[in-house]
Amino acid sequence: MKVVILAGGFGTRISEETHSRPKPMIPIGERPILWHIMKTYSHYGFNEFVICLGYKGHMVKEYFANYLRDESDLTLDYRSGDSQYHSQGAEPWQITLVNTGKDSMTGGRIKRIQRYIGNEPFMLTYGDGLSDVNFQELLKFHEAHGKLATVTAVQPAGRFGALGLGAGDRVNDFHEKLKGDGKWVNGGFMVLQPEVFDYIEGDHTIFEQEPLINLASGGELHAFRHDGFWYAMDTLRDKNHLQALWDSGQALWKQW
Repeated sequence: MKVVILAGGFGTRISEETHSRPKPMIPIGERPILWHIMKTYSHYGFNEFVICLGYKGHMVKEYFANYLRDESDLTLDYRSGDSQYHSQGAEPWQITLVNTGKDSMTGGRIKRIQRYIGNEPFMLTYGDGLSDVNFQELLKFHEAHGKLATVTAVQPAGRFGALGLGAGDRVNDFHEKLKGDGKWVNGGFMVLQPEVFDYIEGDHTIFEQEPLINLASGGELHAFRHDGFWYAMDTLRDKNHLQALWDSGQALWKQW
């Protein structure tokens, strides 16, 4: 099953980084966040990727075009013009990099990669979110309900601590960074049947609006609840938080 990753947006809310590179290429540790996402899928046996490119997409192409070379020992024979790889350290990935338009919306990007998917179900996620979701369990859930679409539902941690106030404004208890107010949000990590392409009109379509709304109203959208780790890199603060988790050995998304 192919995994489609949306990696073409402008990333305006983290412009400190995206002025020079696309958001999915922002590093966590020494690797782009896009690599971390792919490593997590690969851990569960999903190694075929279709990456939707847009803003500064050439940088993503350059990274993966050179990836095998950079991860392997290499002999170059300038007399014959031949090259030979030794001790190959690259992952068993098949990656299709697709220019889906600089200004396309999320639905438009998905529509543009239809020819690379064909008439098969596929996974879909965003190029800025990390999680420890079990993708095999997600797929089993999707296949069991038999509808067109599954989205992973998460409850993001709150940014601030919560005070429990009593009489006389006494603080009875304090909870640091509670999860949200009980509401579940779209955490990405979707599984979709090919019929979903019919719900998308064109480049202007925002997938999270009409397509998902229409799938839900038609009873074709189910939610896979995930209570584990999930974090989206939207701002520089988010990037620094993920970096701190990686540096401290608390990167819960790292399952490989």
